[in-house]
Amino acid sequence: MGQKILVAFDDSENAMRAVEFITKSFTTDHRITLFSVIIDTATICDMDNPSLTPYFMAQKGAFCSVEDQKRTLVNEALQKAKELLVKAGFEEEHIVIKVETKKKGVARGIIDEAASGYDVVVMGRRGLSGIKEFFLGSVSQKVLQSTEAVSVLLVD
Repeated sequence: MGQKILVAFDDSENAMRAVEFITKSFTTDHRITLFSVIIDTATICDMDNPSLTPYFMAQKGAFCSVEDQKRTLVNEALQKAKELLVKAGFEEEHIVIKVETKKKGVARGIIDEAASGYDVVVMGRRGLSGIKEFFLGSVSQKVLQSTEAVSVLLVD
């Protein structure tokens, strides 16, 4: 049996390139988890609290609609990634889709999941500019620097 691979996934082209890289570079006996961390918008969209800013309250419908669409896009992309892996010869029962609601941040969610028994984390590298990455960091850089005892493979 192959290794357990964690694919940090969102609906970006970078994430799909990471899946494509797996289909070309890994044998089909590996177990793969397509893992996505999604912001918990349900809680904030259900709030009707005077402490929320008037601007947010005025734009709440639009914000919540966009976030619902984002969740739908991520779920569709996860299904497409799974189909790509199956088409490449990976066994469907060895591919798991796991979506977690953001609790501590996207990078922390990936790091915590990676620590639960994976051999390698595969993820696309984000395209932040050098200045933004220097000041803000990127999810991939945070995962690369903070993951212990698990290899991290960044796909360009």
